[in-house]
Amino acid sequence: MTQEQVLDAYESLRERSNRMLEWARLEDWDSLVNEESRYVIEVERLSKLDPGLSLDVTQQERKAELLEQILEQDMEIRQRLVERRDALSELIGVSQRKRDLNRAYRPLGKVSHLPKGRT
Repeated sequence: MTQEQVLDAYESLRERSNRMLEWARLEDWDSLVNEESRYVIEVERLSKLDPGLSLDVTQQERKAELLEQILEQDMEIRQRLVERRDALSELIGVSQRKRDLNRAYRPLGKVSHLPKGRT
């Protein structure tokens, strides 16, 4: 792989990161997970190709810019995921409290306190 191809791969990674951030902002969690799966595959592929390649100063600067943008986007994605996790935890807590209240206060069935034979 040439230096330009490596930089193109980092550019592609940044674009995928952009899409992931957009899905997170839209709260489209399924699309985010699907995009993230492809992102991880691309990162693994790039990590195998990049170490043996030497870049000139301009290329190193471009790579650093791309990585910085990716990391900034990743921070926002993570923050939005933490917010989503917290919201889901709250919903689970509310659901559990409702269930517990229903169990505590629901009638156990029709109980008659009248003697047998009287209705």
